[in-house]
Amino acid sequence: MTGAQRLRRPVSLARYGFAPLAFGLGALLSLGLAPLHFLWGVPVALGGAAALLLAATTVRRAALLGWLFGTGYFIFGVSWIVEPFQVDPDRHAWMAPFALVFLAAGLALFWGAAFALAARLGQGGWRLLALLAFWTLAEFGRAYLFTGLPWAALGQFWIDTSAVRLLPWVGPHGLAMACLAICLPLGLLRQRPVIAVVPVVFAAVALAALPPLPEPARSDHIVRLVQPNAPQHQKWHPDFAWGFVRRQIEFTAADPRPDLVVWPETSVPVLLENEAGLLQAISEASGGAQVVMGVQRRGQSGYHNSLIALDGNGAVSATYDKAHLVPFGEYVPFADFWARFGVFGLAAQASGGYAPGPGAQLLSLSIGRALPLICYEAVFPQDVNAAPARPDYLLQITNDAWFGSYSGPYQHLVQARMRAAEQGLPMMRAANTGVSAMIGPRGQLLDSLALDEAGYVDSQLPVALPPTLYSRSGDWPMFLLTLLLAGFLALGHRRAALRS
Repeated sequence: MTGAQRLRRPVSLARYGFAPLAFGLGALLSLGLAPLHFLWGVPVALGGAAALLLAATTVRRAALLGWLFGTGYFIFGVSWIVEPFQVDPDRHAWMAPFALVFLAAGLALFWGAAFALAARLGQGGWRLLALLAFWTLAEFGRAYLFTGLPWAALGQFWIDTSAVRLLPWVGPHGLAMACLAICLPLGLLRQRPVIAVVPVVFAAVALAALPPLPEPARSDHIVRLVQPNAPQHQKWHPDFAWGFVRRQIEFTAADPRPDLVVWPETSVPVLLENEAGLLQAISEASGGAQVVMGVQRRGQSGYHNSLIALDGNGAVSATYDKAHLVPFGEYVPFADFWARFGVFGLAAQASGGYAPGPGAQLLSLSIGRALPLICYEAVFPQDVNAAPARPDYLLQITNDAWFGSYSGPYQHLVQARMRAAEQGLPMMRAANTGVSAMIGPRGQLLDSLALDEAGYVDSQLPVALPPTLYSRSGDWPMFLLTLLLAGFLALGHRRAALRS
């Protein structure tokens, strides 16, 4: 081939530009998450990634493609992770870029593995079916392995659409798999346009045709959700901390009195053992109504991030210790090793971090049985399914001041809404800086307080729906179905290899 012929030869974007394109498509996909919810970018990004996979000539190239796509997605999707390091910037700001890059690149390894296996075991259009199976399995791995981090899962795009109706049946992984099944065929748009667009058109028409759901029935119980709006850099500062406590007491004492008052996570700046009459003052302000609040306490196994319930006399009537702790936030794995480098848990008040509680439990409160969830625990559907019996409602207390004021709090709220819809249970959610909300049993936002606003909201507790299929089965049916599909593809590849 002459030099002139080489110049006239068209340049393949898939060959020479796939790296920035893959990263950019991942970034586009992240715009589907809260708070933007740019849903039109989801099929474009997933279809584009599928087309690049079909063009990948080697397994190594496919793995790099999936990893770059995932890195672009997580770099922007979990960018809120830098916010906790800005609370005490003199000590921690230097860690922020490392935390973001390493977290995004690490989570993207799951996606890189899925793309590699799809390229290894799938040929032609079958490669997309393989990607559907192994990408779903990768998301299961991300949700369960190494304590799990299913943040920014693919089902979270659809919280404000009719697609959320799938959650009570198939759970978050089933919804994510449906998203992939509809969007990945768009990678065949040039070769087989009809096959590519039919799933998207069918899904859009089906969702649009669904009738609206009725408003949930409400009980007679009134719940007050208290939001003090304590910025994290002031929350424990001696010049501000007790002002936030007084603010919560004032909100608690406002008339008319509710049946239950809920304060957010770590509501007071002292250990439970050092409360010195504070609990009595809170109960007096409530006028005898039960108060639920977040505290730190010292137990036999160490310090705990806890939730307590106060009776009308200021006595602790129930206690729950957070079981699913945040790695490098509330505890540090191999703490002695990391301490050499000055790395301690950002949210823990003791250098060794918090000790985990025994696990999910129900609390008998004045208005029914609650399943308590402290902050991060609402991210994990398996933690909710681990309840020893069906509660009457879910109760989340959280301190989203750690997440900043842009994407983190809104993404956390989306996941709380998904837990409610999966279980068919209402959720009362008290957040330090917001968003505090009463969430209906289909994931609806019924009453809420805006982010970065101090105040309270009184809301009627919705009535729970009957137990859902997902609440009975958990993730096992979808996991086994996906595993069966992956096994079928692997067996087909083996037989093809033996024939050749």
